[in-house]
Amino acid sequence: MSWENLLPDFRRGQPLAISRLLNLVENGGPEKYQVLKTISAWTGNAYIVGLTGPPGAGKSTLTYQLARLLVQQGLSVGVICIDPTSPFTGGAFLGDRVRMAGLNNEPRVFIRSLATRGSLGGLSATAKDVVQLLDAAGKDVVLVETVGTGQVEHDIIRIADITVLITVPGLGDGIQALKAGIMEIADVFVVNKADREGAEETVKDLKMMLSEIEKQGWQPRVIKTSAARNEGVQEMWEALCLHRSYLEHSGQWAERRRNRIRTILHENITDHIITRVNQVLQTNEILLGIQRRVDEGELDLYTSAQDIADYILPKAGIGLRGGRNDG
Repeated sequence: MSWENLLPDFRRGQPLAISRLLNLVENGGPEKYQVLKTISAWTGNAYIVGLTGPPGAGKSTLTYQLARLLVQQGLSVGVICIDPTSPFTGGAFLGDRVRMAGLNNEPRVFIRSLATRGSLGGLSATAKDVVQLLDAAGKDVVLVETVGTGQVEHDIIRIADITVLITVPGLGDGIQALKAGIMEIADVFVVNKADREGAEETVKDLKMMLSEIEKQGWQPRVIKTSAARNEGVQEMWEALCLHRSYLEHSGQWAERRRNRIRTILHENITDHIITRVNQVLQTNEILLGIQRRVDEGELDLYTSAQDIADYILPKAGIGLRGGRNDG
């Protein structure tokens, strides 16, 4: 069956059709951009929620409970779990069906695990494409749960409408470390495992730190939850709804959508350029000769890289130092 034949079922949110199209996109290949180009006209309606935080914060359990709540309210939900990559298989360590088994038979929920595949910041390179697909498939809300390492907190804002930082009591100096950037970009803060000792102190610390940040417009909320007990999840969702309402009334909803489209455009351009450059590197005799001389120690890496760039870029109409080649 061709991928075009899957589109009617895909538009109806049929899980098998969604899964097959996701496989095409995640695996790459010539059909990837045809699929993405076709479904792009159906995007722009889902509320994209990014959930991040340190390991052990209970992100998976909280994501599960939030998805359950949304289904109970009649919403259709997509869940993207971005997992560490196995160094042996290249796949995700944790399976979506293992972590959220309670939603396996719920037709309004589609769950997908993505491996980070070594991408910087923890966000899978295909995450933005999977978000687009689930949006096009008619999901009302797409939850993107990240591994929460490195630069991921700054990456998630590029594909999400709202960034939720999940933390827990007892991090100590870890709370202070949040000042290094994430405080400025998170829209809602969640203190999970709030039944633990120190929860109130953590909430107090977060609110005090937020009060020190000059931020116009939306004022980030701090919510207490206990995902294991399914407590505070409704309050968390209400905060997310307030944020969406703020975005829509302030005009930032459309602005964030435009920024996301531009991000996808730039990344797609980069993907195309890298693919074509790799093809040239593997087939052009002049460049293969330079690479062989590097292998044999006749040329250093840095000079060779510049020589190769100087050879390839003018052929693409790009100047030697990043400017436009007008000659």
